[in-house]
Amino acid sequence: MDRILLASTSPRRTHLLAQMGIVHEVVAPDYEEKHSTLLPPQELVMKLAHGKAASVAVKHTDCIVLGADTLVFYENQPLGKPSSADEAKAMLRKLAGKTHDVYTGVALVHENANRSVSDFRHVRVTMRMLRDEEIAWYVKTGEPMDKAGAYSIQGIGAPFITEIHGDFYAVVGLPLALTFDLFARLEISNLLLQRGNVE
Repeated sequence: MDRILLASTSPRRTHLLAQMGIVHEVVAPDYEEKHSTLLPPQELVMKLAHGKAASVAVKHTDCIVLGADTLVFYENQPLGKPSSADEAKAMLRKLAGKTHDVYTGVALVHENANRSVSDFRHVRVTMRMLRDEEIAWYVKTGEPMDKAGAYSIQGIGAPFITEIHGDFYAVVGLPLALTFDLFARLEISNLLLQRGNVE
């Protein structure tokens, strides 16, 4: 069976793939992310996910490469990873007490087979009101700095979230049901099961 590569250095995504029982290797993508507001959110995250996967697939043509991208949207504006503590605080002030949208795109690319599939999940998330001292404390933990929207739903930031409508794992960074479905679309999910890689 072809090797599976994860075009992401996110420890959350590699943990989720391992949770699915999928044996894989991590390869950092060589892809510049551009958060264009000209594209609808679902198209943007799928484009970014495919770009990451394709940047690895072109160098590993015999492998199946998985790419993913998660963006938080507030008032139709994408919020990626904050570049500074001040930006993280500003993002959290925007989201506090309001409902926002999370989009995660997932793509699989197999260069040799000239095949690729991609899809997305959309989730609505509500955050409780946050006091300035809570925001300052949370940013000081460092957790927001590598998270889209400056928070982690499964980490220290979990108590900030009051409601979620949609796939929890899409907010974490890799919707598991969708990911397995994409493997099925490439007609390799049965091979994974037969090899005992998926429980």
